[in-house]
Amino acid sequence: MEKSLYSERYKVMLDLIVESRESVRLTQAALGRAIHKSQPTVSKMESGERRIDVAELAEIATALGTTLPAFVKELTFRWKEAGFM
Repeated sequence: MEKSLYSERYKVMLDLIVESRESVRLTQAALGRAIHKSQPTVSKMESGERRIDVAELAEIATALGTTLPAFVKELTFRWKEAGFM
């Protein structure tokens, strides 16, 4: 079984995080401050080098001006578009 850290589904989630962060004009450093992480940690999260747990994802969603359910809804839509569901 493929590890989710390296799966295409996980990559779609990371892309959504980066796109969302950029759309609200936050730098990695600013996002890091909002979620109490360093800029290098945010970089590792976005690149897939460091796994994101659900609690962190909820903090990220909030920092990006959305909610975890809204983020997951958009993620599910993208997964469906990509043929993962």
